[in-house]
Amino acid sequence: MPFGHPKRPSKTLDAQELWDFALKALGQRALSSGELREKLRRKATNADDVAGVLARLKEYGYLNDTRMADSFATNRRESRGFGKMRVLRDLQQRRVAPGLAREAVDKAFADADETVMVEDYLARKYRATDLGKYLQDDKKLASVFRRLRTAGFSSGTSVRVLKRYAKQAEELESLEDSPSD
Repeated sequence: MPFGHPKRPSKTLDAQELWDFALKALGQRALSSGELREKLRRKATNADDVAGVLARLKEYGYLNDTRMADSFATNRRESRGFGKMRVLRDLQQRRVAPGLAREAVDKAFADADETVMVEDYLARKYRATDLGKYLQDDKKLASVFRRLRTAGFSSGTSVRVLKRYAKQAEELESLEDSPSD
């Protein structure tokens, strides 16, 4: 006999219950149409009800992918300090249409200086560390470079900023050519 509670089958919802569920979900956090569609599909008694609920939400202005993508991109840049590629990847994971995601990211980063963003990111993430000493270790240098790439910064800008701290320019140049681009 397995441990824990047996998994109960989830209750399916009719059109009105789907509407209520959608409003509650949107009240908890902003969702893209694609994200909400998936949530509703899993709950719907009748799959045809999903399109109607989504259309009604859009009509009332409760579901707006453009507004959600713009807000998300701006927030990720300003609050989290992420780079362009990370924000784009996150929007795509949230099922925002690729063209719309690109537009939102381009708008959010229109006046951004990536070099300043990388410097700010390093200052925040390594505030208690002497980066000049820390980055003398090749493994730590590579780790910081990967962290910058994961945060969405371009390899060229990451390398340029890291060169200010690390004397091993050759290693940075080889990291720049790595297939993680």
